[in-house]
Amino acid sequence: MTKTILSALVFVFAAYTTVQAAGDAGAGEEKSMACQGCHGADGNSPAGMWPSLAGQSEKYLVKQIKDFKSGARTNETMESMVADLNNQDIADISAYFASKKATSSGTNDDEGLIILGKKIYKGGNNDSRLMACAGCHGPNAEGNGPANFPRLGGQQAEYLLIQLEAFANNSRTNDMAAMMQNIAARMSQKEMEAVAAYLATQAE
Repeated sequence: MTKTILSALVFVFAAYTTVQAAGDAGAGEEKSMACQGCHGADGNSPAGMWPSLAGQSEKYLVKQIKDFKSGARTNETMESMVADLNNQDIADISAYFASKKATSSGTNDDEGLIILGKKIYKGGNNDSRLMACAGCHGPNAEGNGPANFPRLGGQQAEYLLIQLEAFANNSRTNDMAAMMQNIAARMSQKEMEAVAAYLATQAE
């Protein structure tokens, strides 16, 4: 399993070292006006079901927007929002949100849940052969831009849980080499909730 994941990491990195349009954050601010109602003016989402985009890897944002356009990732609202964007629009909007500072999306009163989430994020679960999330997403959940692993620190807990569940039940399949599908399938519901709660409290 570990060898398979490591091989996939090499493939992921190679796949995402392709050339893309250079983004202009200044132009992206104006172009992102329609995005700000859900994702926040500064990219920090005010609502749990919508992801914060601030501080996210520009390359990762570009990929997700293109996946919504192509149908590789499905969401009716996003599909309609990005339908008329060209490659330069996508690059500019991504550059704008990537340039903003991410903030913590909130706290959770369940200290035990946060502790469990940190344990899983940092160390995984040997019993279920679940790898530590930090291996790809960074020790502080800052992400790995060159390898296109997203920043998770400060992300909305509700959104993170929705995505983990989607990967686990294979309703979201735009992850490279099905890595997240395989990982999420090894997580219990409690572990998903815990990791999501922990990550929501983390921001640089």
